[in-house]
Amino acid sequence: MSGSTGTIRVVIPLTIRKRNGRPKILPPDDVIAREGRNQDPHVLRAIARAWSWRRQLETGVASTIQDIAAAEKVSDRFVGRMIRLAYLSPSVLETLVITRKPPAISINDLMAVAELPWAEQMEVVFG
Repeated sequence: MSGSTGTIRVVIPLTIRKRNGRPKILPPDDVIAREGRNQDPHVLRAIARAWSWRRQLETGVASTIQDIAAAEKVSDRFVGRMIRLAYLSPSVLETLVITRKPPAISINDLMAVAELPWAEQMEVVFG
């Protein structure tokens, strides 16, 4: 080390992506491939809530979105937006819930994707 300053520089190639409006630091792709990609728990919880609300409406436990909103102490607009997640294509839901591959878009964008035809959803959600 003669002639050097004694400083060691370590470079870690990280990626910063926005998730739900907040920055999230992601490790390099080779680390993700080794460890497996973990699903964001917020996405799984949102999908579970949406399916629960859908079942409540289908079985008659709740007769309107307003009933669900009152029971959950949230706005009916929130329930109306979130329940769209229960209408994502089966292939997208399988990839999100069973394979646990995280979406390339935010939960808000995921709700909008539910309005697209099923054939187009996979490409939009996972890039």
